[in-house]
Amino acid sequence: MIDFANISLYLPGILLAYAALMMGLISPGPALLGLMGVSLERGRRAGHCFAIGIGTGSLCIGILTLTGLSALLATWANAMTVIRIAGGLYLLWLAFKAFRSAFRPKQVAGDTITPDGKHISGMGYFTRGLSLHLTNPKAILTWIAIISIGFADGTPLWVGWVIVLGCGTISTLVHFAYATAFSTRPAISLYRRAARWINGILGVFFAAVGIRLLAGR
Repeated sequence: MIDFANISLYLPGILLAYAALMMGLISPGPALLGLMGVSLERGRRAGHCFAIGIGTGSLCIGILTLTGLSALLATWANAMTVIRIAGGLYLLWLAFKAFRSAFRPKQVAGDTITPDGKHISGMGYFTRGLSLHLTNPKAILTWIAIISIGFADGTPLWVGWVIVLGCGTISTLVHFAYATAFSTRPAISLYRRAARWINGILGVFFAAVGIRLLAGR
C-alpha cells in the first residue's frame, strides 16, 4: 500500500526513474525500429498491437527485475548469455524478413502494404512485439538501471511497484503514439516511395545488432 504521508521522500527517485525510461524510449533501438516497420508496412491496427506487446514486455521485465532478475544475473553468469543469444537470433530473423521485403516485387494497393498477402492477427503482432522486447538485452539492462535509480536498499516495496507500473504504462503509451504517427497517410506515402530503402536500412540495423549480440559485444 502506498504511504502517501512519506511519498515526498521517494518522489525524486521515482521521477528520475521515469526520466531514465523516457530517455531510453527516445533513443532508437530494436523495439522502436521494429514498431516503425510494422506500422508503416501493415498499418495502424498492427502497429498498435505491436506497441501493446512492447509495453507488456517492458512491464514483464520490470516485474522480473523487481522480484529478483538482478539477483539471478548476479548469481548465474550464463543468464545474460542465454538472453543475449536469444535476442541476437531473433534480431537476425527480423533482418531476414526486412531484407526479404526490400527485395520483393513492388506492390501498391490500399492504405497499407502487405508484402506476402498473409493475414496476421492482432494477437500475432502483439506476440511479435512482446517477443522482441523480452529478448532485448538492452531493455533488461535498462530496467535494472531504472530499478536501481529509484529502489535502493531499505526502500519500501511499494516504491518499486510504483516505478514498474508507471514505467510500463509510459512505455505502452509512448510506443502507441509512435505507432499512430508512423501509420499516418504522409508516413505511408513516404514509405511507398522509399520502401526498399527503409526495409534495407532496417535489415542492416537488425543484422548488425544481432551479430553484435551473438559476438558478445
